[in-house]
Amino acid sequence: MPGAQWCYSHHPDHAEERRRRARRGGKAGGRGRSNGELRGIKALCEDLTGRVLSGETPPGLAAVANQLINTRLRAVEQERKVKETEELEGRIEALEKQTEAKPGRSRQWGA
Repeated sequence: MPGAQWCYSHHPDHAEERRRRARRGGKAGGRGRSNGELRGIKALCEDLTGRVLSGETPPGLAAVANQLINTRLRAVEQERKVKETEELEGRIEALEKQTEAKPGRSRQWGA
């Protein structure tokens, strides 16, 4: 930003806009991404099961592969929880700001 002390990413006048965009950014393509990842993991499990049952893959190797698949599933679940928590924090923050912006209203919820 010519003549400005800060770039757009750090300029305090644009802080609220950056927060709004960051919230939307996680929603734009993220909703379907984990479903695709889960489909891929399920396909891996089906393929692994088929190879074990056909005798193509030894059970010990399949057990290790299954452990890795489970680790990946836990990572996907943890990522989902983090995104959900961030979204809820943003919604709570917006509600708190709305409450603070209305003079004369109590800050107690449900009052």
